[in-house]
Amino acid sequence: MLGLALHYGIFGVGYIIPATFLPAMAKETIPDPAVFGWAWPLFGLAAAVSCLLVPRLSRGRDDRRIWRGAQALMAVGMLTVAIWHHIAAVILAALLVGGTFMVITQAGMLAARRDAGASASRAAAIMTAAFAAGQILGPLLASWAADWGAGLPQVLAGSAALLALSAWRLGKITTDREGAGHNAIGPQGCSTRKQKEEFPA
Repeated sequence: MLGLALHYGIFGVGYIIPATFLPAMAKETIPDPAVFGWAWPLFGLAAAVSCLLVPRLSRGRDDRRIWRGAQALMAVGMLTVAIWHHIAAVILAALLVGGTFMVITQAGMLAARRDAGASASRAAAIMTAAFAAGQILGPLLASWAADWGAGLPQVLAGSAALLALSAWRLGKITTDREGAGHNAIGPQGCSTRKQKEEFPA
C-alpha cells in the first residue's frame, strides 16, 4: 500500500507541472493567442475522451499495467515538449498528458482498493493524500529548480524522467507481487497451492 501511495504521489508531482505550465510553454513557442490558446481545450478534450475509454481499457486487464502504460505515455508527452519547441510538440503533450491523467487516477485507485480489501476506504484516503502532497510538492520543486538556473524545458524533462522511473518501478512491484502469488513456498519446499491440492482442509 505504501509503495502504491508513493508512486501515486510521484504521479501527482509529474502531472501538476505540465498541467500548470503547459499554457506558458505554448505561449513561449507560439506568441499568437489564437494558436497557443488551443493547448487547454485539447487537454480537456483528451481527458473527456479518456473517461469514455477507461471502462473498455480496464476490462479484463491488470490495473497496475494500465497505470504503468498511461504514466509512460505521459512521460513521453512531457519529454517531447521539453526537447522539441514546436506547436506540434505542445499539441502532442496536451493530448498525452490530458488523455492519461484520468486513466492513471482511476487505475491507481482501483489497484489500491482491490489490494486493501476490507480497508478500501482507508486505502483511498491514503492515495488521495499522497496525490495531494505530490501536487503541492511539484510546483515547489519547479521553483527550486528555477532558482538553480533550470528553465521550463529542464523542469519538464526532469518530471518526465521521474514519471518514467516510477512507471518502471511500478512494473517491478507488479512482477514481485505476481511472483509472490504464484511461487509462494511452504515450509516443506513446495508451493502453498500444491499443498492445498494434496492436503485439502
